Amino acid sequence: MARNEYEDGLRMIEELTTNAQQIQEQVLGEILKRNAGTEYLSRFLHGQTEKQLFKRNVPTVTYEDTKPYIDRIVNGEPSDILLAEPVTGFFRSSGTSGGQPKLIPYTAEFANQSAISNALYRSVNIKYFDGLDQGKTMNLLFVKPEIKTPSGLMATMYTTIYFKSNSFKDGPQAKFSTTPIETILCLDNKQSMYCQLLAGLLQRHEVVRISSIFASVLARSVKFLEDYWKEMCFDIRTGCLSDWVSDPGCKNAMSSILNRPNPELADTLEQIFDDESWEGIIKKLWPQAKCIVSIITGSMSQYSSLLDLYGGGIPLVSPIYASSEATFGINLNPLSKPSDISYTFLPNMAYFEFLPVNKDSGEEAQKFELDGASAVDLTNVKLGQCYEVVVTTSTGLYRYRVGDVLKVTGFHNNSPQFQFVGRQNVVLSIDLDKTSEADLLKSITNAKFLLDPLGFVLTTYSSYADISSTPGRYVLFWEVKMKASNDFPKLDAKIMAQCCSIVEESFDFTYKSLRKVNTIAPLELRVVKHGTFDALMDFYVSKGASISQYKTPSCIKSEEALKILNSGVEGKFFSPKTIF
Repeated sequence: MARNEYEDGLRMIEELTTNAQQIQEQVLGEILKRNAGTEYLSRFLHGQTEKQLFKRNVPTVTYEDTKPYIDRIVNGEPSDILLAEPVTGFFRSSGTSGGQPKLIPYTAEFANQSAISNALYRSVNIKYFDGLDQGKTMNLLFVKPEIKTPSGLMATMYTTIYFKSNSFKDGPQAKFSTTPIETILCLDNKQSMYCQLLAGLLQRHEVVRISSIFASVLARSVKFLEDYWKEMCFDIRTGCLSDWVSDPGCKNAMSSILNRPNPELADTLEQIFDDESWEGIIKKLWPQAKCIVSIITGSMSQYSSLLDLYGGGIPLVSPIYASSEATFGINLNPLSKPSDISYTFLPNMAYFEFLPVNKDSGEEAQKFELDGASAVDLTNVKLGQCYEVVVTTSTGLYRYRVGDVLKVTGFHNNSPQFQFVGRQNVVLSIDLDKTSEADLLKSITNAKFLLDPLGFVLTTYSSYADISSTPGRYVLFWEVKMKASNDFPKLDAKIMAQCCSIVEESFDFTYKSLRKVNTIAPLELRVVKHGTFDALMDFYVSKGASISQYKTPSCIKSEEALKILNSGVEGKFFSPKTIF
């Protein structure tokens, strides 16, 4: 990105955030002007476009409310039942954060919005990291096959559509990358990752940034290196790509990078890989890297300790807050600690409203009627208050409840900055207890500090509510590794039981009351062997999830997934029977 382009991006951020309210009014006005006559909106607006009528008459909805209209378009009905602009395809959500996959319509406007938001956060990164525009990015990006719907339109992952778009292929993210586009578009995840990592190693001194969509991909890539580094070094030494890499695009792309034997580089890499401890391995392999760019908030925050261990001091940058439904905001302070990251909302991406949430009770502060008239506009949110975000988009989502709970941490000019708190959903429940994703993350964060003095790192976790016996109990699955080596850690039963106790002590009053009277049994912690959560990812990918968009489920609902985790259990630990 040229300096004038980067400065233009910073100026655009200032203009957007300064004029946030006016831009929001324009965005909503344009959406209503285009779509007031659609079958869906005409039921509430009767062709009118006034904002207050919209807020008074159009209800706040979930995906299940909108799904019948989307299903009709999927099955071949004209898209103008929901939106005036022609639908060009459907985003397919991963389904790993909120249950079943969803289909979200997209239009030609999508690529333009994605290009704008990506350019803006790149401008911010260049501001904070000198020389970021003078090297290459090692991208770890993946696609999924497209599925043809009865309408003839294709459905696939958000990331797949973007990586196939001209705005990505012709833009700086692909142009200044060690990763050939052919390796990204390869549908075989193993061949794709092997070639992307190999290309990054061959160009290791040119890499100034390492990037993936989610932190889980970076964690998986290090595990992949553990399994394949010897083979990669052999390829580099001989100048020949492994025979099992058969994808024509990968082979052709790698032939221009892996084009001669390089025994000196192979020797250097083997010395790095052969160290017993992989602490700082990313910094050692890519010594010029200035930042690791990946979403590391929400459920991805569980990977921050692991990436800190591997990163060797390279800053972790969580660039953007987005979903299949909309792009929301960007991180204007890339040097924030993962626990302190806030996203500044971009008022030109969608029309945003906010339902106040009382985090002490875990419920909405007030029950909204169908008219949703009490929802708060973007610039009227209050500092320190939690909200559930509601979006109205140009792609047929009207007052759509995304399900994310956010906390207002400040303002940049007139646009609010939000910290991601968690999903507005209950992930664990035995009786009257209702434990959310955010509650679970907070409790595990409190407990994992006991592992630090032991030299252990909690790499990832999940949970489920075990009601196979009475009383039922919460069960946690943890994958733990040693900082100093890749050996499985020796677990101290007393320390692990203390971890269980701290988790329970961090839960709310209702849980502790039910636990005290034995309506809920003591919490159980199951520690699994290395690679168990990789096998879980493989399972979900085999069921249609994308590696690029994969999120480890906070709570396991699938019996097959539960079997995978249980098959890897190396140790079981329990809270004391009475702790409250």
